Amino acid sequence: MCGIFAYLNYNVSRERRYILEVLFNGLRRLEYRGYDSSGIALDADLPSCASSAAAPAYAGAPPLVFRQEGKIESLVRSVYSEVDEKDVNLDTAFNVHAGIAHTRWATHGVPAPRNSHPQSSGAGDEFLVVHNGIITNYEVLKETLIRHGFTFESDTDTEVIPKLAKFVFDKAHDEEGDVTFSQVVMEVMRQLEGAYALIFKSPRYPNELIACKRGSTLILGVNELSGQSSGKPFHDVKALTTNGKPKELFFSSDLCAIVEHTKNYLAIEDNEIVHIKDGSVSILKFDHDKEKPASVQRALSVLEMEVEQIKKGSYDHFMQKEIYEQPHSLTTTMRGRLKDSGVLLGGLKEHLKTIRRSRRVVFIGCGTSYNAALAARPFVEELAGIPVTMEVASDLLDRQGPIYREDTAVFVSQSGETADTLLALDYALENGALCVGITNTVGSTLSRRTHCGVHINAGCEIGVASTKAYTSQIVVMAMLALAIGSDLISTQARRGAIISGLSSLPSNVGEVLKLDAEMKELASSLIDSESLLVFGRGYNYATALEGALKVKEVALMHSEGMLAGEMKHGPLALVDENLPIIVIATRDACFSKQQSVIQQLLSRKGRLIVMCSKGDASAVCPSGSCRIIEVPEVADCLQPVINIIPLQLLAYHLTVLRGFDVDQPRNLAKSVTTQ
Repeated sequence: MCGIFAYLNYNVSRERRYILEVLFNGLRRLEYRGYDSSGIALDADLPSCASSAAAPAYAGAPPLVFRQEGKIESLVRSVYSEVDEKDVNLDTAFNVHAGIAHTRWATHGVPAPRNSHPQSSGAGDEFLVVHNGIITNYEVLKETLIRHGFTFESDTDTEVIPKLAKFVFDKAHDEEGDVTFSQVVMEVMRQLEGAYALIFKSPRYPNELIACKRGSTLILGVNELSGQSSGKPFHDVKALTTNGKPKELFFSSDLCAIVEHTKNYLAIEDNEIVHIKDGSVSILKFDHDKEKPASVQRALSVLEMEVEQIKKGSYDHFMQKEIYEQPHSLTTTMRGRLKDSGVLLGGLKEHLKTIRRSRRVVFIGCGTSYNAALAARPFVEELAGIPVTMEVASDLLDRQGPIYREDTAVFVSQSGETADTLLALDYALENGALCVGITNTVGSTLSRRTHCGVHINAGCEIGVASTKAYTSQIVVMAMLALAIGSDLISTQARRGAIISGLSSLPSNVGEVLKLDAEMKELASSLIDSESLLVFGRGYNYATALEGALKVKEVALMHSEGMLAGEMKHGPLALVDENLPIIVIATRDACFSKQQSVIQQLLSRKGRLIVMCSKGDASAVCPSGSCRIIEVPEVADCLQPVINIIPLQLLAYHLTVLRGFDVDQPRNLAKSVTTQ
């Protein structure tokens, strides 16, 4: 739920001002992961000979550490203010320099400078750490370190890590003399429990960085400034970086923070220790059962992402941009997968027979991803002929619900790093189920640990409230249903109609985006409302849940998505002339039932907003007393993709009109890597 970033320049001169801006920009790209506090660490100037008596015991330059509560720009302002006060020369150039940075979403301790990262080992900042994740045994470690004389200044779980590194270093130094940076980090890893990605910096080991991970995403980026390595994705990273040539190296929680610097990257695996020293990258594999780690050879990959994808362009907000990108993102999701009146999903090809023989399909997700799976459930059941059950990942774990060897468990996650979903994946793997991953993030933990899966290819999504990933997830699961049921003659005509509908879906989404001005006008009429109800059923129950979630997330307005069939069992008591109610009544098998719901709500003087198919206004509201939203009619199982767009636009405009932050809503972050 936090973002970590590091930048090391080797054999190329970089001014301190430039290094600062690289670190700041890295944090800006990661700010969607958390934005209640942030911090950076870089090198001060080496002490002069005249002041050697007061110089620290280590050989490297003492670190300059800055921490600040609030968003990244608060940190930027405070850093430049402190730099002026301390008379730090920003024009000083470094041929080699290592800097680290962190943006935080608070889990342990309130947002405050003392709880911000980098966290320190104590006086002299001999070891500094930035951390994404949770250390579950930090209280035990903290008690042990306190008994050994350490004092703690923060409320975080992270602070035990640099102090543990200092303890390991001092002990090894007293007993054995020299100890390498990687040996220190390896011993620290041996003591830690939980999920984490860590970057270490230490003046004891000047111009070196070490990163390691277990459960949280971490990326290494390599930019060879000679230009000779461009387009060569299969180089062994160590061989590539030991040539002494000028280069820049990066660590990041997400690819979007390195794309403007390089396209050569490596997704670090669990229990790997990546050590950058003298411009060279060495990778060790940590094993609890072995005293010495094994050296690992890894190849770089080439990032298929353009810088434009992480910029707002002409849009005011990322959420607005991502809503409008949906015709393109859906096209990209389907590209190369609809062929000869059929569906080709290469990631599932070897496992389709096993899925068809499954006792049931279990969809597992959280939040928006759960809603996307819920939207897909009816047509997976219809086309595959297999029972489908739904599980919220955290609830499955709490109940220890039954998962069988004969099940296919489908895990849906935009980031592929959602903590509850990954823990549910571990649970399903332990129980022997076939595990399928559906994610937007290449190289994510979910994509690596499932047996097979499909990338939704929606493109980088930066707004915290998911929009284009949701619609692409539904489309991928529609294609999944088509692929599973492709051997059934009885559904051949139905499959053909859905495939035809998929082909025209991007243009229909483009058509419904023309409702933007109408949704802005509707938002202005709802700006003073305290609550909003959204009723849906059948394919569009998920649309009701997701539309309400969007309003809740970004507009900070109480909203509830409800199953229309349950209206008479309690929710009807809330209906009056003041409460706005959206009813989704587009053409499908539930249309006549929704007509009945509308009449019952009108008879209670409900303030209705009805979403219907084009031309159906008189059918859904003969009296003309409802506000109508008309959308294009598509295949019923694809209608949720169309119907969610006006609700996304409504949530966006409500947020802007109410004066709240669209892209970084209160208390939320995009990649939920904690339980």
